[in-house]
Amino acid sequence: LIEQMNSRPNPQSVSVNSLSVKFNRCSLMSRSANRVHIITWNVGSAMPPDDITSLLGLNVGDGNTDMYIIGLQEVNSMINKRLKDVLFTDQWSEVCMDALSPFGYVLVTSQRMQGMLLLVFSKYFHLPFLRGIQTQTTRTGLGGIWGNKGGVSARMDVFGHSICFLNCHLPAHMENSDQRMEDFESILQQQQFEVQAATGVLDHDVVFWFGDLNFRIEDLDMQVVKAAIDSNKLATLWEKDQLNMAKDSEAVLEGFHEGPLKFPPTYKFDVGTDTYDTSGKKRKPAWTDRILWRLRPMAQVSNSMSKRSSFSGLTSGTCVSQHFYRSHMEYTISDHKPVSSIFTLQADMALVTLFVEDEWREISDAVAKFKVAPNFPRSSWDWIGLYKVGFKHHKDYVTYVWAKQEESDFLRQEHQVIFTEEELPKDSGDFILGYYSNNMSSIVGVTEPFQVHNLFSF
Repeated sequence: LIEQMNSRPNPQSVSVNSLSVKFNRCSLMSRSANRVHIITWNVGSAMPPDDITSLLGLNVGDGNTDMYIIGLQEVNSMINKRLKDVLFTDQWSEVCMDALSPFGYVLVTSQRMQGMLLLVFSKYFHLPFLRGIQTQTTRTGLGGIWGNKGGVSARMDVFGHSICFLNCHLPAHMENSDQRMEDFESILQQQQFEVQAATGVLDHDVVFWFGDLNFRIEDLDMQVVKAAIDSNKLATLWEKDQLNMAKDSEAVLEGFHEGPLKFPPTYKFDVGTDTYDTSGKKRKPAWTDRILWRLRPMAQVSNSMSKRSSFSGLTSGTCVSQHFYRSHMEYTISDHKPVSSIFTLQADMALVTLFVEDEWREISDAVAKFKVAPNFPRSSWDWIGLYKVGFKHHKDYVTYVWAKQEESDFLRQEHQVIFTEEELPKDSGDFILGYYSNNMSSIVGVTEPFQVHNLFSF
């Protein structure tokens, strides 16, 4: 009930009149390749580092990343901390939002299950292309009672394709390879979505599976593994990697692809160092932290692994490509190193097109017009939010007006809302408008940035 209440802004009256206004800013609409940056990291209950710029690739400065998918495991889940997170936002989410929002990224959805956390961010102008957002959790720890192990997922239609992002934390230790496969299969079976065309995880056009999958390197002893790492002969270790070996025998892994493991094993390190485990347990290094993807079998697939990218075709003119697959050795707060990869997907058209003036210089300028796509499921709970450029998530609005659906609207092609004087910001700045669909639980239309001047100066 609280979540439902929080998903809706407080009711306010909306005044809608027929005005003659010149509108020349509209919803962004495009069809182009879009980059999805996936990160997995077992953070070992550590506090977030002060700077995650390098991890997010924000120091590269190419501005080509459109979505960030961040899967964390072993986030601090002490009872008092978890209760605080229910009321507020957890520290990892805050750090990610603080780092990404200045670059135009908005938190689309998140899902937490005890120590597991999945965050989905998007450039604000791609929000209209993310539809049918739903999340799921599956507990596998202690026979499904405890949520320290299992899977958290988010599914959505991304740029016209159904996508499922699945973050897993599977059982540890060398001898539990079979249990890991059983738990993964159980997660796939239990996670069901209320989407006719993609009820299960594997029903989606694309599945990204990542997390601390906990697969180990068999047979080879510690000295052999470390010698191979030191001499950069990682290929000799691939053949003994449990996940690679399981691909030949486990039906549930059919169709899953992974880029070459050209980075050293990401587990287990002495915390605060780049040194593999020197404790009494002396855990053998392993690639526990992985990112894989899968296309639906009915799709045409051509897979070519090269130095720079791998390519998998979905349909004619549409593709999913992997551009890199790497670890980040510079982060030492955990006994795991983070792993990241970038993929590209194809864009789609917006469901709602918003029109707004280039500048709001007077109170009478605070008007928005919009058109909706055919068969778009409008709701009386839909609203249009006014956001500062750099907003963090869909509730981070300055103000909003209801986009109420009147009986006469069925005969109109264009609709209009007005922001009243009491609702307008007192300060100047750069803003955008976003149309929030209650039925789809997401923003489905946005404008380009426009300027709001001090409307109350005399």
